[in-house]
Amino acid sequence: MASRQSILQKAFRNRDKKMAKKVHTKKMIEEAIDHPDQHQSSGKYVSDAVYGALDGIVTTFAIVSGVVGADLNPSIILILGFANLLGDGISMAAGSYLSEKSEQDYHRQEYEREKWEVENFPKAEKEEIRQIYKRKGFKGKQLEEAVETITSDKDRWIDTMMVEELGIIEENKSPNTVALTTLTAFVVCGFLPLLAFVFIHFVPSFDVIPPFTLSIIITSITIFVVGALRSLFIAKKWFVAGMEMLLVGGFASAVAYIIGYLLKGLGTV
Repeated sequence: MASRQSILQKAFRNRDKKMAKKVHTKKMIEEAIDHPDQHQSSGKYVSDAVYGALDGIVTTFAIVSGVVGADLNPSIILILGFANLLGDGISMAAGSYLSEKSEQDYHRQEYEREKWEVENFPKAEKEEIRQIYKRKGFKGKQLEEAVETITSDKDRWIDTMMVEELGIIEENKSPNTVALTTLTAFVVCGFLPLLAFVFIHFVPSFDVIPPFTLSIIITSITIFVVGALRSLFIAKKWFVAGMEMLLVGGFASAVAYIIGYLLKGLGTV
């Protein structure tokens, strides 16, 4: 069953008020607020998978295009392609891991700082809460009641400061899972542009479709599909997101092909 968040995203993209209204019942709102992780867990790694996949397939096909443009031996495609899959894939996964871990370390550090300030300077921190909600339009008794309610619970107080003062909304993602998701998507999708050349390498008699043409077809379809998946977490229709990435990937590959073609003489030196 689709999550409330995904339904709302779809409703927004289509400007479908009826669809959005169905998940704006009191019961569903309470459930979403009480169990936010339940509605985010299924899709919180989708962006890592999509961008890992796009990077893998675009960079690999750029290598294919460059080698074909330079009119080099097809075996070079396999050598450079697989080197890219492992080398660049591991590098990208490591970068994703370090990025996520650094962000979480920063969040944790800021949480501990806010906690220390609340414990040691409660009056000043309480005044910060008052000023924050005053700017939101709270006044008089209403303002003081909001301040007292928030500061009566230390955890709620700190969480409020994290969001309202620092603008930090922590997303509970595992750095290990982020890295593994990125690497897997990069390798799996990055392998697809090489598929035709691998097949021809082991079955040289199969020459119905030139391997580069077959690689273009496979790559174009994959880029479009993966690009369309971005519509799960961005406000764009699936075909617009797909075409957008297809154009970006096509441009990158065209540039690689042209450079390879212009420098192909170097391959004989």
